[in-house]
Amino acid sequence: MGAGIASALARAGLATELVEPSEELAAAGVERARTSIASAVERRKISGEEGAAASARLRTVEGLENATAAPRVLIEAVPERVALKREVLGAAERLRPALLATNTSGLSIDSLAAGLADPSRFLGLHFFNPVAAMALVEVVLGEHTSEPALAAATELVAELGKEAIVVADSPGFASSRLGIALGLEAIRMVEAGVAAAADIDRAMVLGYRHPVGPLRLTDIVGLDVRLDIARHMHEAYGERFAPPPLLEAMVGEGRLGKKSGRGFFEW
Repeated sequence: MGAGIASALARAGLATELVEPSEELAAAGVERARTSIASAVERRKISGEEGAAASARLRTVEGLENATAAPRVLIEAVPERVALKREVLGAAERLRPALLATNTSGLSIDSLAAGLADPSRFLGLHFFNPVAAMALVEVVLGEHTSEPALAAATELVAELGKEAIVVADSPGFASSRLGIALGLEAIRMVEAGVAAAADIDRAMVLGYRHPVGPLRLTDIVGLDVRLDIARHMHEAYGERFAPPPLLEAMVGEGRLGKKSGRGFFEW
């Protein structure tokens, strides 16, 4: 997600630093970002000149302590673990960004803001995967998020050529709460032998005009990510979000979807 967000920022004309804890990870991240830009050129979404300019705007940084101070925006995109995000956000705040954001699909903004000195500049920017293809960004407001921070966030989303919806800080926000409900029910249907994964997906694509079915989307997002979200939603809303045993088993077997080569589909 970090590489996808970085490529979107660079394509929008912004000088972009991709920060990782090691030189190897930073190099891999910027390569993913440049691959995304190259793909946009191949699909004629942007010209070759625009792609070259976007790639040139990307640079790698090893460690937050070496990132440029006082950036316009700093977006944290580490895995969905509260303790890890708090640690990274605390270090990020010391760089004094005008806007500090977390890319999360469902973790509480107020919980993540607990260790910040100035939570008025902090909010959620929930990008969708793949970032280049998805038009929506959820702007998630915490209790202390200021009006200037909201204005800066919605302006940034517009610069990226995407559309913002503004939601309050509640478990799962709007999109994840709805999306995970559909995804979990589709998994239960596979579990119960109602239909094959491909046919369940086809029903939603052809019958409801979804661009991709809930099970293929689960593969793209990652079954482990979906499981983490389901557990969080289960705690917040009760049994209707309980992770299906099939999902637990597949994650335990390492069948994580596209990133592992196998989930509900072969990749």
